[in-house]
Amino acid sequence: MTSFVSHLGPEIAAFLTFKRALGYPYVRAEFTLRDFDRFVAGHHRGRRAFRLDDAILAWLASKRDRKPVTVTVELGVVRQFCSYRRRQDPTAFVPGRIWAPQSTKSQFLPHVFTDEQFRELLRRAKSLTPPPFRGIVFHTLLLVLYCTGLRFGEALHLRMRDVDTDGRLFFITESKGRSRWVPFERSLARELERYVAARRRQAAAGPNERFFIRPDGRDLTVPAASDTIREQLRAAGMKPSAGRVGPRPYDIRHTFAVHRLTRWYRAGVDINGRLPWLSAYMGHNDLLGTESYLTATPELLAIAGRRFERHLSRRRRSR
Repeated sequence: MTSFVSHLGPEIAAFLTFKRALGYPYVRAEFTLRDFDRFVAGHHRGRRAFRLDDAILAWLASKRDRKPVTVTVELGVVRQFCSYRRRQDPTAFVPGRIWAPQSTKSQFLPHVFTDEQFRELLRRAKSLTPPPFRGIVFHTLLLVLYCTGLRFGEALHLRMRDVDTDGRLFFITESKGRSRWVPFERSLARELERYVAARRRQAAAGPNERFFIRPDGRDLTVPAASDTIREQLRAAGMKPSAGRVGPRPYDIRHTFAVHRLTRWYRAGVDINGRLPWLSAYMGHNDLLGTESYLTATPELLAIAGRRFERHLSRRRRSR
């Protein structure tokens, strides 16, 4: 573990060791604590007395351009560290939750891929090398994400036994506190069968082996897959060459939800009656969880507007 730079460094290192001994990966939290550690080192330089409450307030004030919900999460990590310090010193300072920005609404709008954009992404994924199996993996992964709306972690934690191409079902084990079956269409089943044949030639394919793997047979992880897809988004000109702006890999899940809603609108089905289906399919506990995925695209608004116009016309004629 790289050393920390402030006088709080030894305590931060001990805190991370403690959390990981409990089984928490704490990867993102370590990133936050290192940022806080660097800020404390600079804040304390030249000051005779150090006050942790002043340092935390100044650290929070330095994050004016960050989303309130992000700052709230980061403060939560620092609060846990402060609570850990209180185990050794009952008088140790712990900031209250009210120190976090009180607005948790984000102005962020997810990107909904057009059919053309996603076809381009598939084309680029299929040509990934070396070796050729890498292109097969990412082409299949993208199809699974787009056709089913699975979360990245759900797709990449699938094991061979969880994929039933004959019954056209995925079994998602314990995701967000629940397990579920996710059916898929015959066209995706055919793609999965082709992938399975290639995968069996690549590495061991026992029931407990991961479904999506790297060319060397190791598990394909969420960070590795996300990084590769981000690279393809940049190569396709859909995302800037640097920074966190532009389409994200997770936006494929948003795209699935919006495209499904759009198809239902086109088919003239009862949307209110179908939304609970979509919510259950995506693994949400209620409709509120699904609501954040339903971004209104121009196409969706146009279809909904035409449908409402037809409804008004029928009402006028029936008077």
